[in-house]
Amino acid sequence: MKARIEKGDIVLVNKIGKYHNQVGEVSAVDYNIFFVKIVMVKLGNQEEAFEEKDLKLQIKKPSIKEVIASIDKILEQVEHIGLPTKEQVELPNRLKYFKLDITKLDKQLIQKNFDSIDKIFAVAREADSSAKFWQEIDSNLEKISWWLRASL
Repeated sequence: MKARIEKGDIVLVNKIGKYHNQVGEVSAVDYNIFFVKIVMVKLGNQEEAFEEKDLKLQIKKPSIKEVIASIDKILEQVEHIGLPTKEQVELPNRLKYFKLDITKLDKQLIQKNFDSIDKIFAVAREADSSAKFWQEIDSNLEKISWWLRASL
């Protein structure tokens, strides 16, 4: 069975022409008056419409399950970060609440919490960006950010 293409997925343009073999992120999905699935794909800093048959799925957007696993992986790394006392308590708590908020799909609450988490990491990264654990944290933050962009 062919996987359905949906908002947030990464696709390859199969259609011969200007965008052939370019990769982009799906920004919207709609249907035309003939019930043909039309997919808006962000290619660089522009968007183009394609029929679903002209696209090949490259990477599915992360699922809620994958995002929760990413939060857990970040929580495992938090203890390695040299944070001030206030943030040492605040960051794990915010991550745990964020994990709970995601299942409620409250857009404003999720985004507000993620922004706060991101700010704490930005300050911590300035203090020590060379540590190995940042690679793990950054890849998981990117997965969460992708899910937010595609789901909210």
